[in-house]
Amino acid sequence: MSVPLVLTQFLDRAVSLYGEKTAMICSGRALTYKQLNERVNRLSHGLKQLGVGKGDRVAYLAPNTLEMLEGFYGVFQLGAVMVPLNTRLKPDDYLFILNHSESKVLFVDQDLYHFIAPIKEKLQTVKTIIVHQKNAGINETAYEEWLEQHPSTPFDRPNIDENDVCSLLYTSGTTGNPKGVMLTHRNNYLHALVSMHHLRVSDEDTYLHILPMFHVNGWGAPFYYTANGATQIGLRKVDAKVIFDYIQTYKVSVMHMAPTVLNMLLQYYDKHKPVIDHPVRVVIAGSAPPPSFVTRVEQDLGWEFIQVYGMTESSPLNTISTIRSHLRDLPQEKQYLMKAKAGYPMIGCEVKVVDERGDEVPHDGRTIGEVVIRSNNVMKGYWKNPEATMEAIRNGWLYTGDMGTVDEHGYIDIVDRKKDIIISGGENISSIEVEGVLYEHPAVLEAAVIAAPHEKWGETPHAFVVVRPGHEVTEQELIAFSREKLAHFKAITGVTFVDELPKTASGKIQKVHLRKRYWDSFGKTGRYVN
Repeated sequence: MSVPLVLTQFLDRAVSLYGEKTAMICSGRALTYKQLNERVNRLSHGLKQLGVGKGDRVAYLAPNTLEMLEGFYGVFQLGAVMVPLNTRLKPDDYLFILNHSESKVLFVDQDLYHFIAPIKEKLQTVKTIIVHQKNAGINETAYEEWLEQHPSTPFDRPNIDENDVCSLLYTSGTTGNPKGVMLTHRNNYLHALVSMHHLRVSDEDTYLHILPMFHVNGWGAPFYYTANGATQIGLRKVDAKVIFDYIQTYKVSVMHMAPTVLNMLLQYYDKHKPVIDHPVRVVIAGSAPPPSFVTRVEQDLGWEFIQVYGMTESSPLNTISTIRSHLRDLPQEKQYLMKAKAGYPMIGCEVKVVDERGDEVPHDGRTIGEVVIRSNNVMKGYWKNPEATMEAIRNGWLYTGDMGTVDEHGYIDIVDRKKDIIISGGENISSIEVEGVLYEHPAVLEAAVIAAPHEKWGETPHAFVVVRPGHEVTEQELIAFSREKLAHFKAITGVTFVDELPKTASGKIQKVHLRKRYWDSFGKTGRYVN
C-alpha cells in the first residue's frame, strides 16, 4: 500500500529520529523537535476549536520566527491551507489577499499588526485574529495564552490526499492584483526531496532563515531542513552584523538569500573582516549575480556559492549551477562564470529554452528564448483564476516569462524577464549583463538597468546606480566604462544616481517601479531619492 506524499511526514520523521535535538532557536528561545511538535499539536487543536477544517485557509503575517515555522505543520495537520503573507505590502494589499483567499483565521506578528488594524472591519471571512506577542494597545487574542489552553497530545488528522492544496502563495502583482499560486502536498514534498539532494542537506546542518518564509515557503526550507533534523535559526530582520554573529555563534552551515542580501554581507565583510572558521554554503536565487560575486564569496569569504533558479509557480527550485564533476578541469574563471548562471535542471525537472514557435534554441550561449518548465513541482493553478492558469501552463509546460540562453554544457543563463529585455535598434540587450559590468566599477554599490525611450534606436539601456560610500563617480565616467566593457549598442546611455533601489521583501530589485518613475517623472540625469 502506497503512502501519500504529505508534508506532515517531515516533522514526524524529525520527532522520531531527532526528538531531543535542537529544532529551532529564535529570539532567545531554543526548542527541541519534540517540544516543537508539542506546540504544533496545541496549534492544531486550537484551530480545530476555532472551526478550521480540511481545505480552510489560515493566513500568517510574520517574519522568520518560531511561530511562523510551527504554523506550517499546525495548519497542515488539519488538511488546511497555509496562506503566508508578504511582510512588505500595504493594508489594502492584505485586504485583497485575505478576502480573495477567504481565510478564516489570521495569525499576525505584533510588530506587523499596524498593517491589519486599518482593514480589520473590512475583512469578510477572517473571524479570528491572533497576535503572536501581544503588546499593550492591541485588543486581540494573545498567541501564547491561547496555545496553552489546548492539549499537546497527538492530533487526530483527517485523510489528506497528496494532491490536496497545502499552501496558497500570492505573487507580487506588479500589474493588477496578485495571483494566488496553489501548491499541493505532492508539489512541495517532491520539491523537498529534489532540493535536499542537490543542496546536500543533512542532520549536520544548521540553517539560518534569511530568506522570508512567506516567500514560496522559504523555497521549501521549513520542509527539507525539518525532514533532515537540521537545527534552524530564526531571523526577525535582515541585518549583516546579526547574520555574521549568528554564523559565528551557532556555526551556521547554510543560508538562502537574494543577491542583494549577499551584496550586503560582502560589504560588511569588507569593512569588519569577521572570522568564520567552518564551512558555509550560500544558496542564491533571483536576478543573476555578476560573476565577481562568485569570486568574492569563494575566494574572500571561503564559502561555497550555489546559484539556483525557479519561481513560485514551480515550488520553486528547478535548476542549480554547481559544477558537474567532468567539468572541474575547466579554467577557474570559466567555472565562476558558469556558477553565476541559473544552471542545469534538477532531478525530476525538465527545463528548456524555446523560441516563439516552441522549438529549443541552439546551445550556443547566445540565442535567447523563453524558459519553460515541466515537473511534478509545477502548481495546481491560480486560485479562482482559470484564465491566468491556462495562459501560464500550455501543453503541460509552465511558461516562466524569463528569457535565457543555453551554453554548450547545458547551463541555462537567465538574461532577463521577458518584459525587461531592452530592444535597441532591433537588437536584444540583457539588462542583467549590463548590470554585471557596472558592478565591476569600484564606485558602484548597486545597479539596475532599464529600457529608456530613444528617438533613433527605440530603446537604450539606462542605469540606476547607488554609489559606494566614500566614492565618487560621474554619469559620463560610467557611460565610458560600460562602452569599454560592452559592445557599444549594449552600453548605457544615461545614469540616474539614487540613494537606494526599491526592493521586494525577498531582496529583488523592483525594476517595474524604476521604469514607471523614470518614464513618468525623470530625464536621463538627476537625483532620485527613494
